[in-house]
Amino acid sequence: MPILTLESTCDETAAAVISADGTVLGDCVATQETLHEQFGGVVPEVAARAHVERILPVIDTALRISGVRGDELDAIAVADRPGLAGSLLVGVVAAKTLAVAWKKPLVAVNHLHAHLYACQMAVDFPVYPCIGLVVSGGHTSLYHCLSPLDLEYLGGTIDDAAGEAFDKVGSMLNLGFPGGPAVSKLAQSGNPTAFDYPRSMLNDASYRFSFSGLKTAVRYSIAPPGIKDFSEIQLPEQTKADICASFQAAVVEVLVKKSVRAVKQYQTKHLIVGGGVAANPMLRSQLQTAAEKNAFTLVIAPMKLCTDNAVMGAIALEKIKRGEFADLDLDITAGLQRGF
Repeated sequence: MPILTLESTCDETAAAVISADGTVLGDCVATQETLHEQFGGVVPEVAARAHVERILPVIDTALRISGVRGDELDAIAVADRPGLAGSLLVGVVAAKTLAVAWKKPLVAVNHLHAHLYACQMAVDFPVYPCIGLVVSGGHTSLYHCLSPLDLEYLGGTIDDAAGEAFDKVGSMLNLGFPGGPAVSKLAQSGNPTAFDYPRSMLNDASYRFSFSGLKTAVRYSIAPPGIKDFSEIQLPEQTKADICASFQAAVVEVLVKKSVRAVKQYQTKHLIVGGGVAANPMLRSQLQTAAEKNAFTLVIAPMKLCTDNAVMGAIALEKIKRGEFADLDLDITAGLQRGF
């Protein structure tokens, strides 16, 4: 019997119907980019209200596409951590309500672990045990993954996440929202060595990351101290491209080197990568080069499953196999970056 999975951790409202063998029978994602564009970033209250408006239509669409009725489901799964508190609450309350109405068991999903599970869904061989890298707008984290559900947190960002830094650089350069894809696109015509930006914590023995200093270095490349309004800063297009390329090169170098170091330390054969920044072409290319050089297998989530979605909630099938269900008093665990 299939399961229904819900995702509402940040600014994407999503639902999917997935069969017991992992086949996606139907899915739907409602984005909020246009709602947050005027603010230059995700506004938690706006996101939560948008989830309230969209959660039922999204569920209805996924069920309709799949041809599955509520009483035919085996379970209801929902991401309960980590993320924005208001956004998480909408998904969890919806899941609880459906579980009661349809008399189905409830399964709690860790959003970050699900991002990594999307990699397993893309290949026909087992990727676990492995090193897992989640890199997105709210998270930059490394894990030693013994199984889909048994993950040791190795370290993560102590300030800005990589995707957050991308978006902030895009905002400072007036590239629109979300800034990450725009920075990546403009970087293609830039010189990655034009600016000597810092690679913070690159040689640190831990698996911690820091991108705040890099973001500040970019800020001073765009405008001198004292200027807070970047809307009137007019830089040549080539300078913008060079800033983007140099910034991107710094981020990618740190992500790749720390990931490779973890693969070597834990002697795994696989590196899996999920999250929105996993769609970045330079990161994908540099990771593949590193995999070939160091003789390990790289599995990156398919482009469609890099950004937030409910399909990756198929990790709930692994919890069902273990009999790990949630009670109806399930609460959210908000937060963004550390320790999940």
